[in-house]
Amino acid sequence: MKTEIKQMQGQLTNAEERLVDRAQGQSRSKSIVFEDDLKRSVFPAGKLPDLVCFSHLRWDFVYQRPQHLLTRCAGERRVLFVEEPIFGNGSMRLDVQERPGGVRVVVPHLPEGLHSEIATSAVMKEMIGRLFSEKGIRDYIFWYYTPMALSFTNSFLPIATIYDCMDELSAFKGADPRLAEFERELFKRVDLVFTGGQTLFEAKRSQHHSVHAFPSSIEVTHFAQGRVFKTDPEDQRDIPHPRLGFFGVIDERFDIELLKAVATERPDWHFVMIGPVVKINPDSLPQNSNIHYLGPKKYEELPNYLAGWDVALLLFARNESTRFISPTKTPEYLAAGKPVISTSIRDVVRPYGELNLVSIADTPNDFVEAAQGMLATDGTNKDWLQRVDGFLAEISWDKTWAQMSTLIDQVIAKKRGANSKPASLVDTRSQRASAVVA
Repeated sequence: MKTEIKQMQGQLTNAEERLVDRAQGQSRSKSIVFEDDLKRSVFPAGKLPDLVCFSHLRWDFVYQRPQHLLTRCAGERRVLFVEEPIFGNGSMRLDVQERPGGVRVVVPHLPEGLHSEIATSAVMKEMIGRLFSEKGIRDYIFWYYTPMALSFTNSFLPIATIYDCMDELSAFKGADPRLAEFERELFKRVDLVFTGGQTLFEAKRSQHHSVHAFPSSIEVTHFAQGRVFKTDPEDQRDIPHPRLGFFGVIDERFDIELLKAVATERPDWHFVMIGPVVKINPDSLPQNSNIHYLGPKKYEELPNYLAGWDVALLLFARNESTRFISPTKTPEYLAAGKPVISTSIRDVVRPYGELNLVSIADTPNDFVEAAQGMLATDGTNKDWLQRVDGFLAEISWDKTWAQMSTLIDQVIAKKRGANSKPASLVDTRSQRASAVVA
């Protein structure tokens, strides 16, 4: 493999060559370290193909689309979620740990001496191959969130390959300049493409023969807890009303200037901001006395915070990084029974704005006017709430996964041939098809 690498990129450093040799030697001798808190007896190969996901997101960062979908998938089959490597001074190893719901999270730990992408990819390929051997992974599906993982998975032979394109990653701050090229190559290899929203679907549908839109969905019963106020969380308890809240990642997609302008215009309103600050300088955020940054919270905690808000906000800037987003928090806010104001993000305007479920406002004046109207209703807009409930009754992460799973099963059945479909596969697909139309 080292000769192959040198042909691709000239010459590795001596230190990198030694590390690649080390990975290859460990793989051959079956001595790569696996930090695994699971007994092998409880990690059996299932009847359905395993699913191996490659993601740019950390499983424990924010509970969002990948967690909702793959936790449901783990109820049917073995699921491994492979994160991007962490570089450090420790041993070369893979941490494999099970999370609630059954997903096994795989975290590669690599030495800092791997400077080039070629060397990193070579080591990752060896380690993933060894993982497959160690865990008995033979019949498997590849599920990509990051096209960059092609650099170390392109020689594997999955029975089916899916690209769940949840964002236009190439438009994000700090994106690898090769990402678009890797995505084009991924489109040539995958069997199915799922998109995280309608606008993203429209952008990708001409690039592959089987592209399917699966916009953000909802666990209604979880967020409906936000309709009943019990006790404020301690860090929200002393914040006066009215409260206008936001939860999510605070990054380059966040409209800092709009928040500052509205908070300045209405110093008697209080703005509750929940979520991690990433890829931007925290000092760039407005520090008005009526803006309260509470940091990240667990998924389980969010309804309790929502219950104490008067208005929920989608404070997204309008730029390249938000052009294709389909915010999961839109239906989550609505399930909690909170009136919502959003900037004109296309996948919020369609359908939520067009159905008058969400107010759209891009300027400080429009935001203030919309909020004033919502606060004046004092939560008594029963007609709006009935329409919200009617809309939410048609969507759920369970239905989304059932539809995705049916498409995957159809691809696998076609590849295996009509006469060789396992009975379990046929039965499972039939059950899921019923769930989709229920």
